[in-house]
Amino acid sequence: MMKINLQHKKALIGGSTQGLGKAIAIELARCGASVTLMARNEVKLQLVLNELDTSLNQQHQYLVVDFYDFTSFEKITTTFFKTNTVDILVNNTNGPEAGGVMHKEINDYQKAFDLLFKTTTHLTMLAIPQMKLNKFGRIINTASLSVKVPLPHLILSNTIRSAVVMWAKTLSLEVASFGITVNNILTGIFDTERIQQLNEFQAKEKQISIEENFKLITNDIPVGRLGKPEEFGYLVAFLASEYSAYINGVNLPIDGGLIKSI
Repeated sequence: MMKINLQHKKALIGGSTQGLGKAIAIELARCGASVTLMARNEVKLQLVLNELDTSLNQQHQYLVVDFYDFTSFEKITTTFFKTNTVDILVNNTNGPEAGGVMHKEINDYQKAFDLLFKTTTHLTMLAIPQMKLNKFGRIINTASLSVKVPLPHLILSNTIRSAVVMWAKTLSLEVASFGITVNNILTGIFDTERIQQLNEFQAKEKQISIEENFKLITNDIPVGRLGKPEEFGYLVAFLASEYSAYINGVNLPIDGGLIKSI
């Protein structure tokens, strides 16, 4: 019987006060990892911290950072790594604002680049040196199925997340010999605050009701429903474990069969 045991492992998880990030934090803590939460709302961070499992004497903490302010983000996280190490890095943050190609200007792309690409590469480069020394590391990036199939109204995410997964694939080739794996999760449609916002945006664009648009979304998913955040957490826990040591450099969809290509 397979039992995921992350005891004595340290995990750093971005965007972990709600949605998928919170589900990941809860599951990794349940499996025994000591978790460092990251987000910008300290009140929410404290609330999630109190929800984390401590039955295996884990030492959980949080880091107040704003992913939208890279200068501040860089300073805070660099200071953190001067006295902390991580075995499991989950690069996760909320996506950039929705909108199509004709709705965005060059500055919007720069902001999305800072939000999704620069934060990911910066954190990863901080984490890797100690992972190399430990001969163990798990770098898990929450990407999107949009890197395979561009999604309407999400030009910023389509573009920048594609850069992230190609960067991660290249990195995976260079660090695998140190026992470090780098994988991307291609996120489908999950029941989170983010999807509620996108549903409202799309309904407005299509000039239909929110309920009608939601039905259109779920009808496209072969399993007939949205994903549950905890299901995402289960996948991350597996990728963070010893069982996934031979999985490296992949783009792994979790989407209920939504991507029609092989």
